[in-house]
Amino acid sequence: MPPKPIRRSGLQQSVINLYRDCWRAIRMKSPETRTRFQSFVRVQFKRSDVTAKDHIAIEYLIRRGKKQLETYSEKSIKDISGSHDDDSGGGKGGGGHE
Repeated sequence: MPPKPIRRSGLQQSVINLYRDCWRAIRMKSPETRTRFQSFVRVQFKRSDVTAKDHIAIEYLIRRGKKQLETYSEKSIKDISGSHDDDSGGGKGGGGHE
């Protein structure tokens, strides 16, 4: 008998889909810069200390993550730099392009 599929809420599935989309976008970057993008994505997902019941914060983080993904997916963004675990500057993570 096959295992039962995991039941997930809509928010859980949205987070998983965003994470997968980030990893797909990383594959489109040059091999030399992928590790920096991977590090950035890991830090962004691990750093949020919201509870599973804080739906408003989760929805906000999903929206912000989608905007970041859209920005960093652009072909003009070749690399990412800066401190990824520093909250200074009004935004999470540093980003840049060369």
